[in-house]
Amino acid sequence: MWQIVHQIPKGQVATYGQIASMAGIPRHSRLIGRILSGLPPKTRLPWHRVINSQGRITNPAKDRQQSRLEKEGVTLINGRVNLKVYGWDAS
Repeated sequence: MWQIVHQIPKGQVATYGQIASMAGIPRHSRLIGRILSGLPPKTRLPWHRVINSQGRITNPAKDRQQSRLEKEGVTLINGRVNLKVYGWDAS
């Protein structure tokens, strides 16, 4: 799972479900969310690029996550990321 999250390019996002499926544990998106929310603040893993399937930030550090995404050029409108524009196509 760590390697998958590390591959998400700057300026793009992936969903918890997408990461779970790619890690071979489909239907375990909440587990991915719990793991990412438990990372130390200084981690180098781009955890901020993982959002929910509606394009919303659900991480407890949502202000920090939004700030990091915006620095990478990801726009949020009404608290949502347009997955058609910024979604990572890992295929």
